[in-house]
Amino acid sequence: MVKLWLRAETKPNEHRSALTPSTCQILLQKGFQITVEKSTERIFEDEEFEKVGCVLVPTGTWKTAPSDAYIIGLKELPENDDSPLSHEHIFFAHCYKNQAGWQDIIRRFVKGNGIILDMEFLTDEKGRRVAAFGYHAGFAGTALGIDVWSQQILNPKQKYPSVGFYPTEDKLISYIKNRLKDAILQRGYSPRVMIIGALGRCGIGASDFARKVGILEENIIMWDIEETKKGGPFLEILESDIFVNCIYLNKKIPPFITKELLDDSRKLSVIVDVSCDTTNPNNPLPIYSVNSTFDNPTVEVETKNPHPLEIISIDHLPTLLPRESSEQFSRDLLPSLIQLSERNTANVWIGAEKLFKEKASLVES
Repeated sequence: MVKLWLRAETKPNEHRSALTPSTCQILLQKGFQITVEKSTERIFEDEEFEKVGCVLVPTGTWKTAPSDAYIIGLKELPENDDSPLSHEHIFFAHCYKNQAGWQDIIRRFVKGNGIILDMEFLTDEKGRRVAAFGYHAGFAGTALGIDVWSQQILNPKQKYPSVGFYPTEDKLISYIKNRLKDAILQRGYSPRVMIIGALGRCGIGASDFARKVGILEENIIMWDIEETKKGGPFLEILESDIFVNCIYLNKKIPPFITKELLDDSRKLSVIVDVSCDTTNPNNPLPIYSVNSTFDNPTVEVETKNPHPLEIISIDHLPTLLPRESSEQFSRDLLPSLIQLSERNTANVWIGAEKLFKEKASLVES
């Protein structure tokens, strides 16, 4: 019997869930045992899980879970804790690309003989990710980008406020569409939105949202590998009103933009860094160094140019639409979770464990 233990997320304003009541119901029917930590933040009510047959337990009790249980979640584990970790954890660890503190995270697992089965690196036999939040990250990021642009026009002296989640996609679209309409009436033109990484899941989500709120097709500039192969910086970014970075960074590349360029004449006033490689040494947007949050959604970039420039660098954008993004992700992950019952022969899990061991061998003792 495979045991899954869904831990409560501890990241502020994180409302998504790796498992949903609908996917839990399918797993339970296949003989899985599922324990769910109670959560007041999760978009799904505890009772929704209990109704399909999951066992509810107090928040934060995953450390006492049976040794053979897989601890599953989304975002990082609580910080300021260096205790050894003995379970096999399925989550986005964000420590395989030399991010800040990456060795500290892996070291906890090494000390406790635990394993990270990183969701970002769960791939099929063709090397494609089996599940990702990319579409909703691009979708939500572009929504906020357009809203910040509208705010700069409608309330230029007011700081962009904190943001909550939306219960449905339709409500988000309706709200942003009305804000955009008012901003266009005041400014006199529709914003130009440039997307780099436009052909991936994230980029498709970004362009879909722009279209759904009425951005003119000619004002949606879509770039991918072909357009960027010459290497940055790219002056074209300065000609857009909103720039959305949707690339998947896996190697060092020339910067897309530099601080020096931002001092020049430009239309650009909003950057949405969906990729959020803020602490990655190869970050192609070396113009800022901190992540923003839903409580403080934008980071201001100081330049010699008086034209404003704000960056959205929230690293869990899909939680703007927590129910829909969770359902999509969990459905995509479901076939791989089912394969946990044949873990030793399932390539997706064999590959994830192999990658962890490779990364662990690089950690300094």
